Amino acid sequence: MSSLRVRKLEADDAGRWDSFVQRHPEGTFFHLAAWRTVIEAASGHRAHYLMVESDGELRGVLPLVHVSSLFFGNALISTPFCVYGGALGDIGPVNALLDAACDLARELKVDYLELRNRRRIDRDWPTKDLYVTFRKTIAADEQANLLAVPRKQRAMIRKGIDAGLRSTIDTDPAQFYSAYSESVHYLGTPVMGRSYFARLQAAFGDACEILSVVHQEQVIASVMSFYFRDEVLPYYGGGSNAARALKGNDFMYWEVMRRAAARGLRVFDYGRSKRNTGSFSFKEHWGFTAEPLPYQYFLVNSRQLPDVSPSNPKYHLLVRGWKMLPLSVSRIVGPLIARNLG
Repeated sequence: MSSLRVRKLEADDAGRWDSFVQRHPEGTFFHLAAWRTVIEAASGHRAHYLMVESDGELRGVLPLVHVSSLFFGNALISTPFCVYGGALGDIGPVNALLDAACDLARELKVDYLELRNRRRIDRDWPTKDLYVTFRKTIAADEQANLLAVPRKQRAMIRKGIDAGLRSTIDTDPAQFYSAYSESVHYLGTPVMGRSYFARLQAAFGDACEILSVVHQEQVIASVMSFYFRDEVLPYYGGGSNAARALKGNDFMYWEVMRRAAARGLRVFDYGRSKRNTGSFSFKEHWGFTAEPLPYQYFLVNSRQLPDVSPSNPKYHLLVRGWKMLPLSVSRIVGPLIARNLG
């Protein structure tokens, strides 16, 4: 292999970039090039998508975004708003990308560089045992998938069915945003603006789909899912108070799984959760096994690992205060905060 050349992604490179991601066994939906424009437009943060070439061939990619906030710190992240990231390629190209990322982190004078890996890279960088992901192979047969759900959780799904819930595919994000923003407000988390979700739909087309749960002609829960290769990732989801009473969230995720299996997909990715949280327990109750996410950090100006988690005592008052805000106010103010959370 000739010498490796690292440069930034240009607009006409997007097709080559995505083809590389689709072919690479460790490629994920969150490595796709369209995230660059979505994140920059929605958050105002500057993206630095690095690619490495040799002999005119693309050998590796590393999506990075510079997230700078007075309250939440200054970091170079692969990739904010996403649960997976990091460099893709063989050892040589990956090392070239990581060296370039470290140089960029120093140039930008960030506190740290964060790689959201699904597997640990071969560098002596610290990691945190905080996040896990839940992924599981699903069968082609609907009944087999239902029986694979543990009995108590299966009963929750059946309660939703017995309550007369039904699912529908939405093209307008308005009802999704209403249900999702109410759900995250209940948890004390600022929500991204509605335009962010519209940008995701526009950028990813059929690979981004909204499923809503309807009860008596009212949407009570909704989820935005991503499709990548043979995987479905129900990523942004939530429901109203009515959904909790009717087991609408349980029914919603079952409908995502059922429909995904029917269209030939074979992996259900339940996404990231923090250990010892309600989300973590909920996914375990579905029979999924937690897989550690070894996020790694290259410290630049910081001397300790970051902790911008809502479980950090530093943010307890913020979370409590946020829950007390009227929902309508949270939808206005939330995007100003959420865009810096990454």
